[in-house]
Amino acid sequence: MEDNKLFSEFPPISTEKWEEVINKDLKGADYDKKLVWKTIEGFNVKPYYRAEDLEGLEYLDSNPAQKPYTRGKKADNNVWDIRQDIRCHDLKQANAYALDAVKRGANSIGFCAKEVASLSDMELLLQGINPEEVKINFTCTRDTMGVLKLFVQYLKAKGYNTQKVAGSCGWDMFHHALKHGAFKKGEEGDLAAAKALIEYAKEELPLFRTITIHGSQLHDAGSNIVQELGFSMAAANELIARLTEMGCKMEHVASSIQLTFATGSNYFMEIAKIRAARLLWSKIVEQYNPQCDCAYKIFIHATSSQWNKSVFDPYVNMLRTTTETMSAAIAGADSISTIPFDNAYKPADDFGYRIARNQQLLLKEESYMDKIVDPAAGSYYIENLTNSIAQYAWDIFVTVESKGGYCQALRQGYVQDEVEKTAQKRDMDIATRRTTILGTNQYPNQQETMSQKIQQATDGHCCCCCEHGNEVRTLRQYRGAEAFEQLRLATEHSSHRPKVFLLTYGNLAMRKARSGFASNFFGVAGYEIIDNAGFKTAEEGVQAALKSQADVVVMCSSDDEYAEIAQAVCQGLKGKVKSIVLAGYPKEQVEMYKSLGVDEFIHVKTNALECLTQYNALLLK
Repeated sequence: MEDNKLFSEFPPISTEKWEEVINKDLKGADYDKKLVWKTIEGFNVKPYYRAEDLEGLEYLDSNPAQKPYTRGKKADNNVWDIRQDIRCHDLKQANAYALDAVKRGANSIGFCAKEVASLSDMELLLQGINPEEVKINFTCTRDTMGVLKLFVQYLKAKGYNTQKVAGSCGWDMFHHALKHGAFKKGEEGDLAAAKALIEYAKEELPLFRTITIHGSQLHDAGSNIVQELGFSMAAANELIARLTEMGCKMEHVASSIQLTFATGSNYFMEIAKIRAARLLWSKIVEQYNPQCDCAYKIFIHATSSQWNKSVFDPYVNMLRTTTETMSAAIAGADSISTIPFDNAYKPADDFGYRIARNQQLLLKEESYMDKIVDPAAGSYYIENLTNSIAQYAWDIFVTVESKGGYCQALRQGYVQDEVEKTAQKRDMDIATRRTTILGTNQYPNQQETMSQKIQQATDGHCCCCCEHGNEVRTLRQYRGAEAFEQLRLATEHSSHRPKVFLLTYGNLAMRKARSGFASNFFGVAGYEIIDNAGFKTAEEGVQAALKSQADVVVMCSSDDEYAEIAQAVCQGLKGKVKSIVLAGYPKEQVEMYKSLGVDEFIHVKTNALECLTQYNALLLK
């Protein structure tokens, strides 16, 4: 066959040739600074990848449905469970939401079962739902074993075949310890409870996964991707090692575990994370010499990130959850929960649940993402991300093991220290706006108010009620947008909404660019922005500013033209407005402008959160 004629007309170009052209285009600029992405996970991402970058990746020799299952557990489809988590404590209302979800396409339901205390409660919760067709997941309980036994009792009373009923429990001793500061029944007591759950479920509900490792908890505390993955693997290995020592069959433990990861907005990295999770799981399980391949087939549940959601401009959350759901689907997650877009500031309602559910239905029914096995396969970029994430997460796993295992790492505070260090860096990136949270720290809808719409501050995480202890240092779950939201909500609650007057002058391009920057900067605090087309003289701008009764006046011009107007502006406004600001940072003249009366300089390197916090203290009543 002569299929290669076309390729002969386009001879291959070596990497050296590509690099030569790139360096020429850079014109002396630093290659690493300009083109290499230094991830918060600690590894670098090159600007491009080629076939040669796949050399040495051993898992590429396997097919889907083959160990190490990096490419997924299915050979002929990419079907996942559309799961709707019902975060409602009223059993009757939760049942109504669940019935509607099942009717409209969900085939897996997550219930908060804290209020289930009797058989009649279970009947009320599950009325009209067929557990043989719809997977039932108990996301939070006061007594997991008690709820599980009530569930089995209910199934038998209704005549369902318990051998066909699938689902999961959200039982996680580590999640509880990190949230409440202590293991619920003590470390040994919790392990005994895990053993009892596994043995009971294997007898009564063999398709049920009774143990969940909530990597999502670390994600929603600000961890990076390799920390979420590495620590989750360490937690899972701790359970396997300890429970097999206690007499559990390794296969029973492995097949009883569900990994839950939060999927954030870093689209390709999140795809790679789930693929890397299957690779690492196989590597860990292999060390226990399981007698059944079922032990290698870890069940991965993906849920939307809570960390990156915002109260302001909440419809942007729909865009976030769409890409997050796509990442999970492309990566081959076994089930996916898409959270309602308004979850950050109110309990979910019919509309929020419907949008969340339909995002998955659209990906299945209109984008056919359930039809293609391992759609990311062969991408030089994603395959290398998968390998890098796996390597760095494995390093974390090995470090935890060297400290005596996950329980010891928690007690020593190692896990908390590492996650908190990353969270602090992410917070600083948000504060300085190196990381954009659309509608919150950048590009706000300045006409929007949200204080009257906030019904309940929800973090989306249910858990058992108990007293807090000091056995383990807790890990705070929060949203990255919260600090900026508090600034803007404080403005909304104030009796005085500060006015910011933009005194624009001179060069059209520069004054528009800097007035846009200033409008965006002060807009994220909810201040009223008074923009202008441009003034012919400084005196004209001063008079207009005074007439507007502005609290803050921002000079917006070019660095050269500030020299023409700064003195007149400061003389005309000093003592008559709360603050005079210059948009930009003319480094050589900063001290001179300060001596004239300029109070603040705002520019791309400004810590916006710190600066606006100071302005709130100055301006709000």
